[in-house]
Amino acid sequence: MPRLFRRALAGLIFSLLVPVLSAAWTAPAGPELARLERALADWHRNYNPAEQMVRRPFSSPGYHTALKGGFVHATRDNANYALGLLDTGKPENLERAVAVLRRIVALQDSDPASRTYGIWSWFLEEPLAQMSPPDFNWADFNGVTLLQVARDHRNRLPPDLAAGVDAAILHACRAIKKRNVGPGYTNIAIMGAYVTLVAGEFYGLEEFRAYGLERLARFHRHTADNGAFEEYNSPTYTVIALLELSRLKAHVRAPAAQALIDPLLRQAWETFARRFHAPSRQWAGPNSRAYSSLIRTSALALVQRGTAGRVDFGVDAPDREDLRLPVACPPDLEPFFTRLDTARTVVETFIRRSDTVGTTYLHPHYALGTVNRGDLWNQRRALLLHFGTAAAPGYVQLRVLKNGYDFSSAIFHSAQREGTVAGAVDFIVNGGDTHISLDKVKEGKIRARDLRLRFEVGGPAAAAAKVDAADGRSATIKAGDLVVSLALAHARFAGRDAVFTAGGDATTRWLDVVLYAGEETTLDLNTVADAAVAFALNVGSPVRAAATTADGRVTVTAGDLAASAALRPYARK
Repeated sequence: MPRLFRRALAGLIFSLLVPVLSAAWTAPAGPELARLERALADWHRNYNPAEQMVRRPFSSPGYHTALKGGFVHATRDNANYALGLLDTGKPENLERAVAVLRRIVALQDSDPASRTYGIWSWFLEEPLAQMSPPDFNWADFNGVTLLQVARDHRNRLPPDLAAGVDAAILHACRAIKKRNVGPGYTNIAIMGAYVTLVAGEFYGLEEFRAYGLERLARFHRHTADNGAFEEYNSPTYTVIALLELSRLKAHVRAPAAQALIDPLLRQAWETFARRFHAPSRQWAGPNSRAYSSLIRTSALALVQRGTAGRVDFGVDAPDREDLRLPVACPPDLEPFFTRLDTARTVVETFIRRSDTVGTTYLHPHYALGTVNRGDLWNQRRALLLHFGTAAAPGYVQLRVLKNGYDFSSAIFHSAQREGTVAGAVDFIVNGGDTHISLDKVKEGKIRARDLRLRFEVGGPAAAAAKVDAADGRSATIKAGDLVVSLALAHARFAGRDAVFTAGGDATTRWLDVVLYAGEETTLDLNTVADAAVAFALNVGSPVRAAATTADGRVTVTAGDLAASAALRPYARK
């Protein structure tokens, strides 16, 4: 039987399962429609009639794609654009939405025998076979969006396209179920539960309804046992969790699911609120996953929306989901977003099985957060300090850079009390290079022309900040009345001592500890006998740090705080 015929027949059969529904969506009018059109304006301008998709300049986090530049047509962007067009209710937007949806449906891998069945490539320009590697999360992300299309606009689509959207959702459900992501992958655990559970209810498919409910229950149990989302305190993925839990609450009918959703939704809002630094309007560290060290405007707009404007940051950032997705911040958490009357400390065990603990000190003039132990992948914010004002915030972030990019096999250890940190960095031989799992270090050997620890000062407030390396063993960062003092207790790599050096460019300042710089070479971490940096940091007065070495470890002390690291790179269990 020809493949196209099989697909058409499958779509017809599947469409018969769909109940006859009237449109659930009420088209907006007046100011609401105007706001939605503003949210879509950039996408309208970037629509490419030749491809019947929106395009944008290429960008990526540095993995999953081998593309380097140019313009791309992103499948996730276009699924969202098609939904936004349908949400306007405008007849003139329907034709474009239909055209875009046809492209999205056609770009999914719909071959059940394929390894990438049910997912999409990131970009039209890079098919799944060329990705490095394919991103299976796209079944979840695009599955969520297509379900909004089916729930709210299915009867406005041509019958063949409606059947195609139905089939695409089913393919995504199968991919999600087969992959069966664990509950530690916070945002995908939630999104996959939404796609399968809501699709199961909507189409009357018990297989997916039961799986989605069990997946949600498993995530609820895991989070309750763990005490926090495993993707802890993430400005990116806590917001996604909050939005997708809100979507679950709005769309799921099963009372058993609703009982699971409410405490998780409360936890997401608490995570955001308890570490929000109201004076600078920043999401304080430490962060398990973040794509920026400063908060996105969309997160502030979410607080405004969730509080019905009672918390008003003066942010005007229309979003496609403003009308579509109800969000509600618990009233008792609203004060966290508006004021910080006195300094306070938040200590929380993020991952119980590994005893991963975060400490955040929120002071009227700054916020300082650390994790007691964690890698320094580029999405981590293991030590993060915020300062400045809401209009001109700044940050100080600890990084370890190999050839200018964050090195995932550097491990941070710390102890913190209020504005003081004792910290140390060592290295593992079996971790990641540019990514913790997609780009692994092989046999403990790395190619490097440069390896350095960096205290990076960024954000609008960095322009006025001054960094001083002093005598190389101590250093300061000065920004207005704020002074951050650093003391280097131990810094040695492959038989060479290292010291602080100061630098900067047009947008950032830094204090570096250069561990290696020279011709590109292979560094065998297995054979390096001494590879560790130990320091102390204090906001305010100069800090004293002392280091002792014993039993293959270096321990740094700052007052009664102590942190310890291995002198020799090791294999992490």
